[in-house]
Amino acid sequence: MTFSELFSEFETVVELRRYTLHPGRRDELIELFEREFVEPQEAAGAHLFGLFRSRACPDEFVWLRGFRTMSERKAALEEFYFGPAWKAHRSAANETMIDSDNVLLLRPVRRGLASPPPGTGVHVTVSPPAPPPESAFAAFETEPAPNDFPQLPVRTDGPFSVWFSRMPSASSVELSPTSRSLLR
Repeated sequence: MTFSELFSEFETVVELRRYTLHPGRRDELIELFEREFVEPQEAAGAHLFGLFRSRACPDEFVWLRGFRTMSERKAALEEFYFGPAWKAHRSAANETMIDSDNVLLLRPVRRGLASPPPGTGVHVTVSPPAPPPESAFAAFETEPAPNDFPQLPVRTDGPFSVWFSRMPSASSVELSPTSRSLLR
């Protein structure tokens, strides 16, 4: 199995997580996150493929976490959030955050996060339900299944369409990948 094939398996259930942080604390959270949280979540069955700074908002951390199924999502979240890494570092992480509940639970409309087209720049658009433009290399819609891990809220004010592109649009946000982001 190639990396691209493995990557696409984790596009079945995707969380788009957007955290609002206390002013000036984004790099502190990213450093802690990349050092302490990536490997334990991957070991639990999640796939963290996008870790970003929002170019428009200096106090926002945006990240993508994927799972093969909703049941695997629940199992992975239970293992991580009830496990030692989160218990050891949750206070430090939570101290950097104002809000961590801006989370969309998504399913694919068009896969492609695994192999975006050549180029630079990652732009994400969140909108009311709409077809993605041809320029989108991956597109998602709100996952209708209920959130089976209520300890981590997800937004229920949708439905939404979300797509990723190399090209900006009037409503997109440009994302700058961190050092550990697979999506670049």
